[in-house]
Amino acid sequence: MSEMTATRTGRATLLVAGPLWLLAAWLLWRTQVPGSLELPPLRSRDVFAEAELREATAYARVPRVLWLLWTVVSLALLGLLAWRGPRLAARLPGRPLVRGVVLLLLVLAALWLVRLPVGLAGQWWRRRHGVSRQPYLEYVLSPWLELLATAGLACVALALGMLMARRLGPGWWLAGGLALAVLGSGALLLQPLVLAPRLEPLRDRTLAGQIEALARKQGIGAIDVEVRRASDRTRRANAEVAGLGPTRRVILWDTLLDGRFARGEVLVIAAHELAHVSRRHLLRGLGWFALAAVPGVFVLAAVTGRQGGLAEPGAVPLAVLTVVLLLLVTAPLTNVISRRYEAEADWVALETTRDPGSARALLRRLSRTGLVDPDPPAWSYALLSTHPSLLERVAMAEAWRLGLER
Repeated sequence: MSEMTATRTGRATLLVAGPLWLLAAWLLWRTQVPGSLELPPLRSRDVFAEAELREATAYARVPRVLWLLWTVVSLALLGLLAWRGPRLAARLPGRPLVRGVVLLLLVLAALWLVRLPVGLAGQWWRRRHGVSRQPYLEYVLSPWLELLATAGLACVALALGMLMARRLGPGWWLAGGLALAVLGSGALLLQPLVLAPRLEPLRDRTLAGQIEALARKQGIGAIDVEVRRASDRTRRANAEVAGLGPTRRVILWDTLLDGRFARGEVLVIAAHELAHVSRRHLLRGLGWFALAAVPGVFVLAAVTGRQGGLAEPGAVPLAVLTVVLLLLVTAPLTNVISRRYEAEADWVALETTRDPGSARALLRRLSRTGLVDPDPPAWSYALLSTHPSLLERVAMAEAWRLGLER
């Protein structure tokens, strides 16, 4: 194919795919939260006790500083490895694909070693404030299953990318983006299997029946509700949803069921997690991932082309650096999308439970038990917050209550 023909084909593809991409993004963006909803102006001290605010604000400063430190050190390390990548790859034995995978594992190991002191400092801070109960050695060793799963998935993705780059040439990024979307679907489907060793059935049958009733209100069929053992590691309370199709489940942390939270508060957080299922947030998140995969892999192919492309094992550290930078640069946008879905889950939970008082009490208690800053600084909110601030969430509960009274 001539260069002119390739250019015309690329433009034609863009003309067709561009509008379809925008249409898909618009469909994924829509939520049930009324577009005309106005949150009442609230100040943190209107909702949270002054002593709680001081403690949560002071506590949150250190994790933010540690995140900045970890980010700077990681980027510096990856920059050095990317610069030395071709020389490092040349010293490794084996075929290019094997050398690429080995080099990836070395890069991931280096990142883990650099992160370890920062992570231990964060763990010291959490233990000092009573947020974490986990011993230091257990903190280091306990995530081994997740680390192995992440490393294995990264190796599979790299191997596929290198094979495609070798066999398909410069245009491999299109097939690579589609393959990455499929790989992401598989990871989401298998996620509960990684969590399974720490999950157990919900033994409170009364609570289970109440949660099943909430699920029916949201139009959800049978769904597993399980409990994650977290009390031996933290005093924080949380809930989550995991899996797709046959592996989907709602997970309550056992710290949510230890008596600190009223039954109405537990039902609000359960309804919130059920809303992620009824509104198909995991699938829609996967849709966003698919929309980002192809342009993301295109950028990856263009950048690694400076070192011979992803077909060359020496370009692997540069590929990792590119991925990390892409995640960092797009974090404000991905967090906006995440916060939008979390706000919808809050709204659906209010519509389902019709209990804004319990929602407000839940959010106050989450701040108190986890030392969560209810109104973080703008930069932290943009880069790190996947949920609306606790103050915004209280304001939504208040807006729902005011709408009910009108």
